[in-house]
Amino acid sequence: MTTLRLILGDQLSQDIAALNDYEAGDVVMGAEVHDEATYVPHHKQKIVLIFSAMRHFFAELDDAGFATRYWQLGAHQSLFEAVRATAQEVGAKRIILTAPGEWRLLDEMETWSDRLGLPVEIRGDDRFFADHHTFQAFAAKRKTLKMETFYRQMRQETGILMEAGEPVGGTWNYDAQNRKALPKGAVIPTVPTFTPDAITQEVMELVATRFCDHFGTLATFNWPVTRDEAEQALDDFIAVRLPAFGDYQDAMSVGEPFLNHSLIAPLINCGLLSPREVCARAEAAWRDGRAPINAVEGFIRQILGWREFIRGVYWLKMPEYAESNALNAARPLPDFYWTGRTKMRCMAQAIDQTRDHAYAHHIQRLMVTGNFALLAGIAPAEIEAWYLVVYADAYEWVELPNVHGMAIFADGGVFASKPYAASGSYINKMSNYCRGCSYDVKQKTGDDACPFNYLYWNFLISNEDKLRGNHRLSMIYKTLDRMDQRQRESIVASSERFLSHTLNDDLAEPPLLR
Repeated sequence: MTTLRLILGDQLSQDIAALNDYEAGDVVMGAEVHDEATYVPHHKQKIVLIFSAMRHFFAELDDAGFATRYWQLGAHQSLFEAVRATAQEVGAKRIILTAPGEWRLLDEMETWSDRLGLPVEIRGDDRFFADHHTFQAFAAKRKTLKMETFYRQMRQETGILMEAGEPVGGTWNYDAQNRKALPKGAVIPTVPTFTPDAITQEVMELVATRFCDHFGTLATFNWPVTRDEAEQALDDFIAVRLPAFGDYQDAMSVGEPFLNHSLIAPLINCGLLSPREVCARAEAAWRDGRAPINAVEGFIRQILGWREFIRGVYWLKMPEYAESNALNAARPLPDFYWTGRTKMRCMAQAIDQTRDHAYAHHIQRLMVTGNFALLAGIAPAEIEAWYLVVYADAYEWVELPNVHGMAIFADGGVFASKPYAASGSYINKMSNYCRGCSYDVKQKTGDDACPFNYLYWNFLISNEDKLRGNHRLSMIYKTLDRMDQRQRESIVASSERFLSHTLNDDLAEPPLLR
């Protein structure tokens, strides 16, 4: 009996559940399809990364003795069409696949058995530490969902950074040590170079032709596309950048897009690296004395804690989750999110590097581009589509709750205890972006003031009926209460002038999204 086993573009692991009991006569298939590349117009570099990694992965499967069928772009419009054609070609009697990461795709796949007239087995994705049942059990016991609580549970269940049932060093979380600005004259470590081979060059030419109107540039493409290259990237991070990762993980600096960050999230999310091996390597670096505990714990928390937690929230709350809009935000996305042409230097820096590298680190995403969207009241669907388009590591399961719940508080606080709103002083503290900016970060209102300053207080004024009761904002609202009427009027006037004139001047129709 021929079994057809489907591998998706974010499942490029030979130990994926769909391959666990592979036997002679089975066929493993993959497909580059137009629909998956364009349901949002993904960054050109992301499409190259996935298509090239898929081609390399299936070549490795061939070398390992698997029987494969791989469709390059143009053969089929949709994934279903590719599966149906392959099933007919090989005479498949059943189909096995690993559950996709996105709700929209799982919803479709659950119809395949009836549409194909074949049994379709959808297996759980065991590359994650926690399955859906584990998170559901965690959530069922609690009125509120807190990442820190879940993270500690994961530490206890896995034994990672644990000794005799207690956290190593006697502390669960070293985040307080991980908020340093980059010191003047700091030497920034370089990142390894991955020269595109013939396969990647062919894919780059394909993408430049077929997806020419998508966001981003290909000239700076430097992503690993094979398992060997991914391991090299991990080796380099552990040896070179992990030791100072903790200290400067929140820092931002002009012209320095990478700093001490790992750049491996896209590699984990597409399957070239596993979260277990990454956490194990980081923990080993601490135990061997090659990296301090604040760096290693902070890095592992992003994977074992936040990555697992945010996936749990996504599958627990979808599909209704995406429709919530607790703050009634409705403003269109400004065109400078696509062009980078704005006088706000911090925004220009984050957007320009996103265009050039399909990458920005978590503080740039949360406290610059996300913070602006929150304060300006950008419609959730518009800013969420932008995040899904522009980053190489973006898949809806990780992007949607991060933006919807964390960056713009559109879910009203499902897991974030308050909106992550900040004025320009935070950006000035954690970066050198404000130096040389057209706006004055120390000025609170007026045309020359940093827009983050007055938008921050205007956000609190505009949403007072929804947010004043939040206990974590009580001190901030007491500060607002001490402002006289003239100050409040100046804040509102500056905000209205910026949002209705300066911001509207930048509104345009980005390609493919409207």
